[in-house]
Amino acid sequence: PFTCLSVASLSMSTESKSQSGDPKSATTPPAMPAPLSDVQIKYTKIFINNEWHDSVSGKTFPVYNPATGEKICDIQEGDKADVDKAVKAAREAFQIGSTWRRMDASERGRILNKLADLIERDRLILSTLECIDAGKPFATAYHADLPGVIKSLRYCAGWADKNQGRTIPMDGDFFTFTRHEPVGVCGQIIPWNFPLLMFAWKIAPALCCGNTVVVKPAEQTPLSALYVGSLIIEAGIPPGVVNIVPGYGPTAGAAISHHMDVDKVAFTGSTEVGKLIKEAAGKSNLKRVTLELGGKSPVIIFADADLDTAIEYAHHGVFYHQGQCCIAGSRIFVEEPIYEEFVRRSVAKAKTRVLGNTVTPGITQGPQIDKEQFDRILDLIESGKKEGAKLECGGSSWGDKGFFIQPTVFSDVKDDMRIAKEEIFGPVQQIMKFKTIDDVIKRADRKST
Repeated sequence: PFTCLSVASLSMSTESKSQSGDPKSATTPPAMPAPLSDVQIKYTKIFINNEWHDSVSGKTFPVYNPATGEKICDIQEGDKADVDKAVKAAREAFQIGSTWRRMDASERGRILNKLADLIERDRLILSTLECIDAGKPFATAYHADLPGVIKSLRYCAGWADKNQGRTIPMDGDFFTFTRHEPVGVCGQIIPWNFPLLMFAWKIAPALCCGNTVVVKPAEQTPLSALYVGSLIIEAGIPPGVVNIVPGYGPTAGAAISHHMDVDKVAFTGSTEVGKLIKEAAGKSNLKRVTLELGGKSPVIIFADADLDTAIEYAHHGVFYHQGQCCIAGSRIFVEEPIYEEFVRRSVAKAKTRVLGNTVTPGITQGPQIDKEQFDRILDLIESGKKEGAKLECGGSSWGDKGFFIQPTVFSDVKDDMRIAKEEIFGPVQQIMKFKTIDDVIKRADRKST
């Protein structure tokens, strides 16, 4: 998908603003509390059958704060043996006659709403965990991610008793109907960039339809998912319905993907790993697969666009959450007559970003998630310099600890450069020039790597 900004597309937002009247009369978000300075990490074990387990192997793995590089805690490391236990629990919870299968659909909806209520109650704790574990600015976690989690659960709760089949007229003396049935045991592998939001996006639709799940949170960011394990018990979700196995992709993730008793796997993450999961599904039991993978989405800005709004949208589209978004608008095409001004003002906008530890008020840009991502982004920035793009600002690391990268803007970017083709997943804006609409549509539609 790509985004085009012109007078027509921007007029609606301008019109809606003017109709709102006095800005003071608009709905304002609730006052934001300070993040917890002494948040306790209570849940570090594997969650199976509504119980906390040590790993079968006895192994643990460390979790670090990306803003400081300091270790937060050690987590029990799940692998194939632990996945086997979790899948067995999920299968037993899914059996005909089980508490979960006999539960009324409306009751499933009530329980999901209860889980949303509990997450709302513990919003400050969970926002703080997202902040220290995933490097999110606290304001983003509190005002964006957590409301999204709560709304997703409530939305799916409302669908629980509305998942209807159909009756179908047909020739002959027949009564024909369809009935929607749950798929079964769903393996769900979630990424590190939106840990709790992706957790909700995975479990909420699965549970509202009556499935059971085995979730593998990203090894970088398991804390919020494990905390929600305690709320799953409190909400009254029966044992075995939700199981959470923290671990690494090549072990725990691969075990889920290859498992013969997993009916479906859902994965959000890199295209490279998505291919491996698709292959594993085919080589095992032909399980269903849902993939949400990387991208290099273009943004097209025409000369008649409202430049103030276009710059704001383009900036937010690539720098949000340090650029760690699969839908980031990371290829920006700007029509030639406004190109120089757009670049100049985009650079000025990038320089307003405030970097630092995300528990600090006023911070607008946190760290990259870990050293691997940090090094990869810096490598791509270096490739942009070497291949002839013009570095307008940024271009290097920031600070003496943590994995921070300066907000970076490149101009004079060509389509064949690595920074124009590869998903950077970092705070790097690439601005390209175009002359005609036919030309830019062809360029925007080209597949990236």
